[in-house]
Amino acid sequence: MKTNINGFLNVNKPEGKTSFNVVAWLRRLTEEKHVGHAGTLDPIATGVLPICFGQATRVVQFLTDSSKAYLTQIELGTATDTFDREGKIIWRGDMTGITSTLIEGALTSFQGSIEQVPPIYSALKHRGRRYYELARDGTPIKLKPRRVEIINLNLVDYQPPLITINVECSKGTYIRSLAHDLGQQLGCGAHLKNLTRLRCGPFRIEDALSLPQIEDALRQGSWKELLYPVDSPLLNWEAAVVDKRNELAIRNGLSLPLSETCPLSEKYCRAYSLDGHFIAVLQFVPEKKLWHPEKVFSLSHSSCL
Repeated sequence: MKTNINGFLNVNKPEGKTSFNVVAWLRRLTEEKHVGHAGTLDPIATGVLPICFGQATRVVQFLTDSSKAYLTQIELGTATDTFDREGKIIWRGDMTGITSTLIEGALTSFQGSIEQVPPIYSALKHRGRRYYELARDGTPIKLKPRRVEIINLNLVDYQPPLITINVECSKGTYIRSLAHDLGQQLGCGAHLKNLTRLRCGPFRIEDALSLPQIEDALRQGSWKELLYPVDSPLLNWEAAVVDKRNELAIRNGLSLPLSETCPLSEKYCRAYSLDGHFIAVLQFVPEKKLWHPEKVFSLSHSSCL
């Protein structure tokens, strides 16, 4: 009998492949049905792409909500319609006088909570259709800014016309838009040249596996050993270990107080059985001061406390 596979694979996505390409490739090679990814990367982007199997797909929303970190290369002097190097050049600007000091000063204006307009060529939807589909059809769209947070932004290198920056940001941030907006701020235009995701939640580039490494592990039959437990993205939450009675209550969808274990100031916590199995994501209900089972799991292996 085939065992259920549950967990995350930290993939280092190569340039030229879409996130869906990687999911489809793994679904075919592993013969697993329930496979997904957390946090789309554009084809030109590389780096951390967490792939989820089985019940790990049920915690993807929490991983998607976590912060991301990128190493970004931006080319000054030209703006494109897609905000990256694959687009059509729509404007060329004068780079005279652009210095590292000027760039660092411009970057400070993007720190913190900002309003960002997404690229017209993006997968966001307007009345059921993707932005990029509407853009290709020539349909006019009024793009609405979205609130995002740039947690950290610093200049790594400047070799005209290329600048390299580190970016740590919230979900929903478009690095292409950041590159375009920086060019506008400097008055010379800019577009995204290269992008590598260094971190997505707890998954880091140092531990990410290339497709050949994964293929080799699949050939050897050891790929399951590369999986991270289902609760890996949730380890920054408080944990509650419950007895048999409360475990049964959780599995039956009943809410519990748990005030001694999980602070009432938190929105979520994770619950484990006495033998260390991850059993549920609990959500706090303020009006009742109870923890409600938001997602309940049935996993055959121990997870992380």
